[in-house]
Amino acid sequence: MPDWDVAHLKAKIDTGARTSSLHAFGLEWFDRDGNPWVRFEVHPWQRSTADAVTAEAAVVATRDIRSSSGEIEHRPVVHTSIVVAGRTVAAEITLTRRDEMGFRMLVGREALRKRFLVDPGMSYRGGRPDKSIRRRNRSADAEQSLPVAATASRPARSPMSRSPKGSP
Repeated sequence: MPDWDVAHLKAKIDTGARTSSLHAFGLEWFDRDGNPWVRFEVHPWQRSTADAVTAEAAVVATRDIRSSSGEIEHRPVVHTSIVVAGRTVAAEITLTRRDEMGFRMLVGREALRKRFLVDPGMSYRGGRPDKSIRRRNRSADAEQSLPVAATASRPARSPMSRSPKGSP
């Protein structure tokens, strides 16, 4: 999420969800120039507060979202850009608490629409971060913070982004 200086975040593609959702810690509503805004923290690493990033965004809507357990939650909706498989795309994201979920973010079908083909039998088609980054994400005791720039890595090219044979 380059707009918020978040270089890596473990996310899951969820074609069953129309809108993407992000686990937002400490969500606060406030007004800016008479318009609703939110301030929240993004914790890039699973089970850790290391390298937390504070973000602010204009609220473009609020929506009632039905969770996989059937409960309805009223959520703020914000716009930002995300990077999927090396491509930056605009995304509409709802902010919620995903404490019990295995992924900090779900990428919904609207962010993928007309840009990606999803193969449910495959994982990490956009490339994996370096092994040191993956280990850090698994660590429940991430004690040392990495600078955001040090966590950035260029994703491997996926077969989806290759040029057809015979073209450059």
